[in-house]
Amino acid sequence: MAAPPSAPLVTLRGVGKTFGSGTVALAGLDLDIRGGEFLSLLGPSGCGKSTALRIVAGLGEPSSGTVTWRDPDARKGLGFVFQEPTLMPWATVFNNVFLPLKLAGESRTAVQARVMQTLSRVGLAEFADAYPRELSGGMRMRVSIARALVTAPRILLMDEPFAALDEITRFKLNDDLVALWRELKMTVVFVTHSVFESVFLSSRIVVMTGRPGRVSSELAIDAPGRDAQFRTSAEYAATCRVASEALAKAMQPRAGAAA
Repeated sequence: MAAPPSAPLVTLRGVGKTFGSGTVALAGLDLDIRGGEFLSLLGPSGCGKSTALRIVAGLGEPSSGTVTWRDPDARKGLGFVFQEPTLMPWATVFNNVFLPLKLAGESRTAVQARVMQTLSRVGLAEFADAYPRELSGGMRMRVSIARALVTAPRILLMDEPFAALDEITRFKLNDDLVALWRELKMTVVFVTHSVFESVFLSSRIVVMTGRPGRVSSELAIDAPGRDAQFRTSAEYAATCRVASEALAKAMQPRAGAAA
């Protein structure tokens, strides 16, 4: 028998978001984010996935509905990885990762070992004194992930962080992200429009409709091994097929929707 799902850390009920331009990004979004899960929000571009993520992060307010945190401490412990690395070009890798701790009043000396340990986790310890211009796109994204991880977040929010990377780099970062999730036992919410990426990474996929976004369906994935062998397995292919069908269904025009 499968273990019962953990209690939600945050619950969204009836969340809607309408921008000043009149664009309705979300309407009636109901979503639970559970402790320790790797949750992917899967949907077509423009369906409100990133908007939902920013609302969870507190970077935007819903126009309607409620966002309820069951554990206030979890809300304080958020890490956010954006689509672009957004690094300071004039600062070293070390100082880019040190930034959130510096803003929190920590001294460089007190947290030096912590920053280096985080860089080691993402495979960049030897590049601590390098500058962003000296790094590849994948390495810059690793720095961005390290900057989010250095604060030891309970929830890591990731907004299509690998979308602009080549396939080989993306696969490697997917592998590393799964390893970090398991090692640090954190909750991850990952926005993507890639069926293949969502199936490889997730313990649960929430499929969203086209704009205005709401939940169309959910897919639980129980795959103990997330590695190269899983990527080429019949189980992976079958699950990708199910997710693709769910996404296609979610993108069908709804009755009463505007043309």
